[in-house]
Amino acid sequence: MNDHVKGILFILLAALGFAFMSFFVKLAGNVPTMQKAFFRNIVAVLIASVSLVRYEGSLHVDKRDYLPLFLRSLFGTIGLIFNFWAISRLALPDANILNKMSPFFAVLMSIFILGERPNSMDILTVIVAFVGAMFVVKPTAGLASLPAIVGLIGGMCAGTAYTFVRKLGKHNVPGPLIVFVFSAFSSIVCLIPMLMDYQPMTFIQLLCLILAGCSAALGQFSVTAAYTFAPAKEISVFDYSQVIYAAILGFLVFHEWPDRMSLIGYVLIIGTAIVKWYLNTHGGENETVQE
Repeated sequence: MNDHVKGILFILLAALGFAFMSFFVKLAGNVPTMQKAFFRNIVAVLIASVSLVRYEGSLHVDKRDYLPLFLRSLFGTIGLIFNFWAISRLALPDANILNKMSPFFAVLMSIFILGERPNSMDILTVIVAFVGAMFVVKPTAGLASLPAIVGLIGGMCAGTAYTFVRKLGKHNVPGPLIVFVFSAFSSIVCLIPMLMDYQPMTFIQLLCLILAGCSAALGQFSVTAAYTFAPAKEISVFDYSQVIYAAILGFLVFHEWPDRMSLIGYVLIIGTAIVKWYLNTHGGENETVQE
């Protein structure tokens, strides 16, 4: 099995992990969002701690990287909270596709954060993907579209966070340290609001949140492994299989099925990602930003 195939298999496994994370978050039911986010993050802190202990390289961080590390954690936390809030109120595939707008927002944020100038194709893909998102959001629905708008903002924040991850990566900040700082920061941010509105959980709800954290860890480690075997521009499009996994889980467990407008949005967003992947692997030089 060559490295390219291994990369594809790991990215498919990562997508499955993140889809199950969303599934377990939704399955936990009416647990407050901050409570869901805290338990998801505290599991990640434990796993990241083990990774740090086993890390053999230097964990030194230059002063210039303090602010990017903080902003990565801040935007990542906002994106996570908004995504979890939207998951509880939207069909599972809708929430996932809106979160998958993050690579397109990363293209925009890279202009301001990294000073990178997107080419005309980058700009076109962002526009088409945003139009696709509008089909999912359905802004004419008024207040009924609020969860979708929150989900879209969550995707924007995630894209911004991923751009800071890329900036830190260029400065050789260790990946396990970035994950640990983000997870610890998110846990601290969620802790006080969670305690103020803590809701006793059943064993099943607690188990769902622990499994959500484990699923997220599976996704994070798998996506890291994927990009050690193959470049992002060659395999990132397979990450959109998460939407398919989410649709299957949503249909089988929650009896959800996306409407015609949402399906059009899926086609536009995933289709744009496929076109961008094709161009990148046939002579292009742009890579999709991933966490």
